[in-house]
Amino acid sequence: MKSLFASIPYNNFSKSRIHEYEGYYASVIYSYFAALGIELIAEDVTNKGRIDLTLKLGDKIYIIEFKVSEDSDDDKNLPLKQIKSRGYKEKYADKNKLIYLIGMSFSKKDRNISSFEWEKTSLILK
Repeated sequence: MKSLFASIPYNNFSKSRIHEYEGYYASVIYSYFAALGIELIAEDVTNKGRIDLTLKLGDKIYIIEFKVSEDSDDDKNLPLKQIKSRGYKEKYADKNKLIYLIGMSFSKKDRNISSFEWEKTSLILK
């Protein structure tokens, strides 16, 4: 993923602040997975908010949250914390699939992934 963002020409950002918005990064990743034919849901609505991106691959579900920060060290754990605090996995707990929680932060300055965290959860809701 880092090489995907590193290959986007810098002049795409000239006179534009698109790289400062979460939707830009989410759209690039969405397009990448959609082009691979992966079943996905953008802005997946739950009773406590919206999952930025949900991927469904066989016996696995990936719940992904994105955040953009000023500095590469700002709020690096925030996306994964949000997934957990809002109980996003509850929506898929009855599907009998492994659920992975993925948090990705992006740096406005670097225009790339600044942190990536993931966690495999149990099938049983606690």
